[in-house]
Amino acid sequence: MNALLTVLHTENPNVPNEWLLGGVTLAILMALLLGLIFFGAGREHS
Repeated sequence: MNALLTVLHTENPNVPNEWLLGGVTLAILMALLLGLIFFGAGREHS
């Protein structure tokens, strides 16, 4: 397990801060979810 964590935690200079990357990804997904909810709220299907 430690070997896997070591491989996953190696520093890669091409990747930005993992917190920033996670935050941007989460913001994009939340924006898509909210867009889906608001778009679907105006649609009535029977």
